[in-house]
Amino acid sequence: MDKSVPSRPARLAVLIDADNASAKIVDGLFEEIAKLGEASVRRIYDDFSGTRLQGWASVLAKHAILPQQQFAYTTGKNASDISLVIDAMDLLHSARFEGFCLVSSDSDFTRLAARIREQGVDVFGFGNQKTPESFRQACRRFIYTENLLPDAHASKSLNTSRPLKSPMEAERLIRRAICEMDSEADWVSLSHLGSRVAALSSDFDPRTYGHKKLSDLVTSIKSFEVKRENGGVALARLRPTPKRQTGAPRPAC
Repeated sequence: MDKSVPSRPARLAVLIDADNASAKIVDGLFEEIAKLGEASVRRIYDDFSGTRLQGWASVLAKHAILPQQQFAYTTGKNASDISLVIDAMDLLHSARFEGFCLVSSDSDFTRLAARIREQGVDVFGFGNQKTPESFRQACRRFIYTENLLPDAHASKSLNTSRPLKSPMEAERLIRRAICEMDSEADWVSLSHLGSRVAALSSDFDPRTYGHKKLSDLVTSIKSFEVKRENGGVALARLRPTPKRQTGAPRPAC
């Protein structure tokens, strides 16, 4: 009898900057986080004494998010950001977490993300498409919150929803990833390709280009072709030119 115990999901600390995140993403946010691990800590930071954050206040109990009240004693000073950073460092030094989810579009958290990663802990960022590149690249992975909104989240294929970017904008990045992969054959594994693309760009997400899966996105771009081997493994390559002979080098990158 197999008495092995299933490995526990990665423990994550979810810290939300309510001033820079919409409550409309909350369902999609926690479904996305569930793919990464277990949201062991769920905290949200801001001044909840007024009506400005009523949207967040109405969903806190549903998702077991603990509000960290920060009164705005002085105009122009963001006590919430400071409180979030202090809590993040306390949680980091507790050594109880494998990852942090920072939900904000504020570039002020760039140094925090970098500091956490220096400790060997993963950082997953969640913010809108206008989030500065410095914060996006400081995270191991960055997810656009537009992809978590109900309209985008409800579409199973996402092909019917309006993409944030044209699929052709992903062509250059995917081409670079294929060309950098060390493969004697033209074909490369789609799973390995996805890992390589993510390493090149932390905010890469097929949903940004209107597709739920990487295979669908690659198939939609005429520069590439996709096939499956007998074992079901998906492979991709740069599409050969019509005059290309068998055994010739792959198309120029």
